Amino acid sequence: QEVVSEESEEESNGVNLMEFSDEILLHILSYVPCTDLVLNVRRTCRKLATLCLDKSLTHTVLLQKDYKVNKDKVKQLMRDIGKEIYQLNMAGCYWLPSSTIDHVTRCKNLVKLNLSGCHVTSLRLSKMLSSLQHLRSLAIDVNPGFDASQLSSECKATLSRVSELKQTLYTPSYGVVPCCTSLEKLLLYFEILDRSREGFMLSGQLMVGESNVPHYQNLRIFYARLAPGYVNQEVVRLYLAVLSDRTPENLHAFLISAPGSFAETGATKNLLDSMARNVRLDALQLPKAWINGSGLLQHLKFNNPFYFSFSRCTLSGGHLIQRVINGGKDLKSLTSLNLSGCVHCLAPESLFRKAEDDIDSSILESLVVSCCNLRHLNLSAAHHHSSESIGSHLCQLLSRLKHLLSLALPVCSITDVGASVEKPPSTPNLVPQTFGRKVRIGVQTYPRNLGDQTNQKIESSVFWALMGSLRFLETLEIIGSSFSSAMPRNEPAIRNSLPPCVRAQSVGDSEVAAISQLTYLQSLTLAQLPNILTGSGLVNIGLQCQHLRTLSLANLGMMGKVVYMSALMDMLKHCKCLRDLRLEQPYFCAGAQFFQALSHCSSLQRLCIVSRSGTLQSDAVMSFMASCLEVIMCHMFMGESLTVCKNLQQSIVRSFQAERPALNVVIFPLLHEDLTEVIRDVPMRHLDEITLFKSRVAEEPPNLWW
Repeated sequence: QEVVSEESEEESNGVNLMEFSDEILLHILSYVPCTDLVLNVRRTCRKLATLCLDKSLTHTVLLQKDYKVNKDKVKQLMRDIGKEIYQLNMAGCYWLPSSTIDHVTRCKNLVKLNLSGCHVTSLRLSKMLSSLQHLRSLAIDVNPGFDASQLSSECKATLSRVSELKQTLYTPSYGVVPCCTSLEKLLLYFEILDRSREGFMLSGQLMVGESNVPHYQNLRIFYARLAPGYVNQEVVRLYLAVLSDRTPENLHAFLISAPGSFAETGATKNLLDSMARNVRLDALQLPKAWINGSGLLQHLKFNNPFYFSFSRCTLSGGHLIQRVINGGKDLKSLTSLNLSGCVHCLAPESLFRKAEDDIDSSILESLVVSCCNLRHLNLSAAHHHSSESIGSHLCQLLSRLKHLLSLALPVCSITDVGASVEKPPSTPNLVPQTFGRKVRIGVQTYPRNLGDQTNQKIESSVFWALMGSLRFLETLEIIGSSFSSAMPRNEPAIRNSLPPCVRAQSVGDSEVAAISQLTYLQSLTLAQLPNILTGSGLVNIGLQCQHLRTLSLANLGMMGKVVYMSALMDMLKHCKCLRDLRLEQPYFCAGAQFFQALSHCSSLQRLCIVSRSGTLQSDAVMSFMASCLEVIMCHMFMGESLTVCKNLQQSIVRSFQAERPALNVVIFPLLHEDLTEVIRDVPMRHLDEITLFKSRVAEEPPNLWW
């Protein structure tokens, strides 16, 4: 009786959620997935039944990462609130059958629709768009078999009113572009492979009947991103041919992201000349061959630029200051700058300079002063060495950019001047990189907190000061300037990696510990840090960075053994918000201890492990999948045999596919000759966001799409 009376007293004194104002409750409900609101929460009581159907909650429906949604839930959702939905995002819902799209026709008032990554045939697209007369923004995939002649006149009428189009191409085609006569924003993603599954070479020529000319007269934003391959280059030239004839007067963003060599032609030169004469740009990205050795930047005009990307260009710092910043012009409007792989961008000239020579700090200082509102900056894939005697250190200059939200730096740029000449501390049992022998993983000793290390030396470093000054940083990438992933896109796995830069040899545990000052850090990438001895700094990050959602670690410490395994396992026990984990390390042992520690990451959704000569324990993987109910992606590319990999993959799919409709499992030998064929079947969302390693800071302009 005493217990019951105490409980009733607590209930009477406690706060009833339903007593909150509608405004507060609506704010709380905005964090709940729409499917849960409509199908579950609104059935609990009358007040919530009303609030869950409020326009602020049903106006925009986001299903793009609702991995628990299935066809039946989508059907019920559209039936209940279809007429109230104005924006619907189903991007990356690869697990939903194509018939699910039929239910979108209930959303008669749709203005924005994103179906990237969904299975949509020409006939289904035609039927759906015919009923969406208010649509103004559309994102779709164009797959082999797409036939524009199957689009009805009602469908084409809807497309004629669309002003924003995002189109991902898996086959040479114009897609629906010729039907969109009012386009203002066009985003094109070229994912066409050079060879078919049967091994035949593909052509970049468009299919018969696709000779219609795109309409670009109202175009304001043109963006094209090409995957590696010659066919993608052939097809994008067909899209650009119309632009070269007549450049839209209102064009203010022109962006082409192309890996490797993409040669300039007469048509593209005419296009660039026309742009220099007729338009003023706010965003610019061009293939390196179009900029290198040309005076293009000197003639282009800019209005209030917010995004520049000169990735992999040989642009020198002198040209950067003179032609882009106009000798120190006020560029407060610039919020995103990508200089990844631009090896001479912080040097006055590039003609007689070696990539490893010291930078000119005055160039970086001019950049920092002129672009003081930068939020996204990428300086990776280059040797940016600060001088020992002249000017300020790179980290000291970057600390002035108080608005930075994402930053990518090469490892050699964060070391204190003179530190690289000191020999790193010697520790027992370190295996030379060339030996590569397997080592049994045991419990290693390492300092558990900063008090066990030399505090004064750590906290006086320039990198420690930089991390302390960028307290609101959300994304950080520290990547070795010579690092390359063992698993590139369309090629066999790389067996040997280049050695790290000499200046990077001293970067290790203390620098990693400095990152723990970033309280609001959400995404962290560390690659090719050679002086990681124990990984102690990882534990500090796990304890202090409680908002961490994405973690990518690659080639830390010596290559012959995973020296940071014990610290990593301790770190994972504190990462309650971690959703994506990518590990790339030779000889990685994915055993029972590792997966037991990983099971503490209750929010984990995607796991990718890439390990040459790595091993795994099938029972441990199965136990992990059973305990972590949110995991919907498991990719492992290890050193195990094909039989072991296939058996484990089949066991996971057979055991968990029914409960997790979005489950995607790929377990395959890293060095197998058929790896590229396996990779091509991975959903683009996972492949682009986690499986393939790349720098993602300032990769695209901010808010390019949803």
